Amino acid sequence: MTQDFADWLIGMLNQRDLTQKELAAMVEVTPAAVNAWANGRSVPRYAKIASIAEALGVAVEDAVNRRPPESSSSELEWVFQKAPEDGSRIGGNAAAYAFAANLEVLAREATQNSLDERHLEDQPVTSRFVLHELTGSHLNMFLSALRWDSIEQHLRKAADGRQKAGRVLLDGLNELDRTGRLVLLRVDDYNANGLTGPEYGDGRFARVVRRTLDSGKAEGQGGSYGLGKAALWATSRFGLVLVNSTLSEKQDGRHERRMAGRLELPWHTLGTEEFAGPAWFGAADHERSNAARSWWADGSTTESLYLERNDPLPGTSFLVVGAYDGTGDTEELEEMQEQLTTGIAGNFWASMVGGEQAGPMLRASVASWRNGVSVSPERFIDPHIYEPARSRAVKAFLDGRTTAELTSREDVLQGSVRLKLPARKQSGRGTAQPAQFHEAVLLVTPTLETDPKPDHISYMRANRMVVKNKRVSDLPLGHRRFQAVLLAGLATGHSGPDALEAEQFLRTAEPPDHNDWTSTEDLTATYVRGARQCILNFKKAAEQEIRDLLKDQEEESDADEGPQILRDLLTLGTPKKTRTQGFPVVHAVSGEVAGNGAWQLRVTVKIPEREEPWVLSPVARFVVRSGVNIPVEWAGMLVPEQACELTRNGNLRFQEGARRGVFRGVTDMSSHPVAADMSCIEVDLPRAKEIVE
Repeated sequence: MTQDFADWLIGMLNQRDLTQKELAAMVEVTPAAVNAWANGRSVPRYAKIASIAEALGVAVEDAVNRRPPESSSSELEWVFQKAPEDGSRIGGNAAAYAFAANLEVLAREATQNSLDERHLEDQPVTSRFVLHELTGSHLNMFLSALRWDSIEQHLRKAADGRQKAGRVLLDGLNELDRTGRLVLLRVDDYNANGLTGPEYGDGRFARVVRRTLDSGKAEGQGGSYGLGKAALWATSRFGLVLVNSTLSEKQDGRHERRMAGRLELPWHTLGTEEFAGPAWFGAADHERSNAARSWWADGSTTESLYLERNDPLPGTSFLVVGAYDGTGDTEELEEMQEQLTTGIAGNFWASMVGGEQAGPMLRASVASWRNGVSVSPERFIDPHIYEPARSRAVKAFLDGRTTAELTSREDVLQGSVRLKLPARKQSGRGTAQPAQFHEAVLLVTPTLETDPKPDHISYMRANRMVVKNKRVSDLPLGHRRFQAVLLAGLATGHSGPDALEAEQFLRTAEPPDHNDWTSTEDLTATYVRGARQCILNFKKAAEQEIRDLLKDQEEESDADEGPQILRDLLTLGTPKKTRTQGFPVVHAVSGEVAGNGAWQLRVTVKIPEREEPWVLSPVARFVVRSGVNIPVEWAGMLVPEQACELTRNGNLRFQEGARRGVFRGVTDMSSHPVAADMSCIEVDLPRAKEIVE
């Protein structure tokens, strides 16, 4: 709502650090007249409002419409949060550790958030990922607009190599110094709600920019933990993200170019001052000490910060400063673009499928630039290229063209899978909700012989993001290769009470990384005993429905050649050389955290037969909730215990003919991303790159 003139005037006087008496002198009226305006007893005429606007240095239309003015770049500053007086310290944003610093994870979390914020339901969200590589004068101009001089000293003080957040910062600063190169990743959405709401009160803006672990999402939306936005900050080498939002509803009379910045650092000192870590970029708030407000920017500021939006539709642009892939496998611009594309296509192909009656939920594109020159123009992702069979299945369902039997490679079978919805626990205000049922939709369609991963089922709900891909087991002999899709909740196209309840139930069954339907703390806290079993039964029923649908469906083949299984058995030719199948696997891991904080592990390896000994280079990894698990170093040499020995390169050679081997190892505590007693650990067995003697 537009504020009245009195509130606007008081706010502007505070922002400009002016008294009523000083304003009275500037506009040539009595202090009593200004006092009457400030207390709402009277409102000045237009001519006097124009004089007030000139005195305050704002546009007349801002004064007339009682809206905050655009802030000039000279008014912007970084404000760092002071450390609490109780001496407590935070070593970075804990929410960021829920995700790996991985571009595929970023693509998934950011796109899910955009889908959840879709504004007009009959139009798709457009999600654009734009990479900018800056060097030379382009880099210098950007850093100047960012006020890099104000934050660099904080970054260097916070770059403490003894903790994970500090090591990432140190590596980022060293990389910037060494290469003179900075990568920006802008994530735009259009036809989204934008960062609406007040500066400090409850609303989308405060939840994204000011708060941590605050979701505020509805039952049909993806996340419930408020963690998804942390992926943006986790993918910045410096923990730095800027935002520019076009609002779907006005805030203080404005809706375009609401901008802010947030920097996530661990606790650090600068001189004699201690800082908690976080900092905000904006206009100083004179009504609150040590605070910066979002600001309404002009076009030149958004352009200098690479945040100018090219469409008037509402939504938000996030700029990840110093974007990188934490796995270390992706560094070049073209590789980063490909990883983003893969992440979007792999998780949201179904959201991008449209039918004859209803369009897609999502349109997504990726582009890259280098110093203002296009490297790869904007390219919208076609789901039918990345997931041809499953996209065909979803389109057939949306168009109402599923079939009862497979007569061609284009047909799509439709079945039904029942989900039992357990009762919710009593809330104290009434009785528990009774159990009921929801009918999910199962789609099965043939896939090509060249499909590298056939016979899988994809789970999804609401916005049709892929929750999990799983290979179906115990399939009938000689079955057609297929792909299957399970649509649950609102993804079925129904919005009745059972679909809404299924959404809530499955949402509570998703862990923070939304990669399964399983037992979670939220599920246990919300539903009566047996909820986990309902999930397991639902998954089993889906796979059984696939088997039932495929029972009478023969593989398409030439009538003269007979079924595929017989052709395979009767094929004549040179006998194939027998190959030893398998690879060494970890059979068991036991261990504990020692007093010095390191993992002490004893690993049993199951070894398949082959003519020559296996030489392996075991790797220990800390398990993260999403993305690639984080490798840690071994402290010293591994210790062979049974059927193995050390090579001169420090690898393990397992004895020829042995079927089982055992070794011990201790992790290097200095390489731990978090304390060992707060972690889970796994051991992998990559083959060593050395010649067996």
